[in-house]
Amino acid sequence: MPVVDRHLFGPGPSNPYPEATAALGLPLLGHLDPEFLRILDETCDRLRTVFGTANARTLPLSGTGSAGMEAAFVNAVHPGDVVVVAANGLFGERMIDVADRCGAEVVPVRFPWGTPVQPEAVLAAHPSPALIAVVHAETSTGVRNDVAALGAVKGDALLLADCVTSIGGIEVAVDEWGVDIAYAGTQKCLGVAPGLAPFTIGERAWGRRVLRPRSWYLDLNLLGGYVGAAAGTSGRTYHHTAPVAMVASLHASLGRIIAEGLDVVAARHHEAGRALQDGLAELGLELFAAEGHRLPDLTTVVVPADVDSATVRRTLLQRYGIEIGGSVGEYADRVWRIGLMGHNARPDAVALVLGALREVLKR
Repeated sequence: MPVVDRHLFGPGPSNPYPEATAALGLPLLGHLDPEFLRILDETCDRLRTVFGTANARTLPLSGTGSAGMEAAFVNAVHPGDVVVVAANGLFGERMIDVADRCGAEVVPVRFPWGTPVQPEAVLAAHPSPALIAVVHAETSTGVRNDVAALGAVKGDALLLADCVTSIGGIEVAVDEWGVDIAYAGTQKCLGVAPGLAPFTIGERAWGRRVLRPRSWYLDLNLLGGYVGAAAGTSGRTYHHTAPVAMVASLHASLGRIIAEGLDVVAARHHEAGRALQDGLAELGLELFAAEGHRLPDLTTVVVPADVDSATVRRTLLQRYGIEIGGSVGEYADRVWRIGLMGHNARPDAVALVLGALREVLKR
């Protein structure tokens, strides 16, 4: 994960998430302990707030963001369903693969990496898909896709959105945008260690769900009992042993975000991202994502032709404690990804990374 402060979860004054790490260090509760169940229910409620939804079935799945992707498709896609996937990066391509494994008739709609999804092209791909899938914030390219525009034209199709890199950093409005299913991860703007997948599914999608998904572990019919009343069920039943420390950590981090205010958090990320991107331009560096569609929390930069990407990244890490990511595939050594997520979306982090790049690149 590309971050400015490599000590994302470590001890000491550099730790930017004291609430989340403190919760990880608390004495462990049993997964059926009444106090843990209270924390779990409150975590589900806080997830509704950050997702912008009233969906009863909103919960933290026990698994990384990729488990959220898998859960979305195995519970919503019946064999033979037409699934249109808008892909403009690695995670859109992964959606295509997962949908295909579910037995869907997949209709990929691909766009050049670094450019946004065009809703009209997605809509024109098939007259009556069962589901349309899109990545809101494409982590591999730093592009923000217009989910709301797809929600406005989806018709009877279900709309599935990957919100891994957007939740807790930029606006996410599941109900307002007409999103039927959404999933996320904890390790980006939420500022929690990787290991949980915030997930929400609305009534339209629930009414069309697969009644016996291929995955027992990710079967939402069973997981509804796991979270009990928080998912609109009458009681709570055992499904699996919950990662209690991770849920407590997420609970604490969501509380911090809500206390700061979602609008304030989004503005802070926007201001930090704009300052970073302006500073990179002043250094003579080219931004990769199309202007007007750049994520503020994850900035992609074209590696200069005379620069060895791996050497620069290693120097930044060893000399300054700054970690930036490369991209993937053909862009692995051609694009840098610089994250300003959660606590790192602040002016001193921007100054640190720009100063270090100026020194390393001799600009």
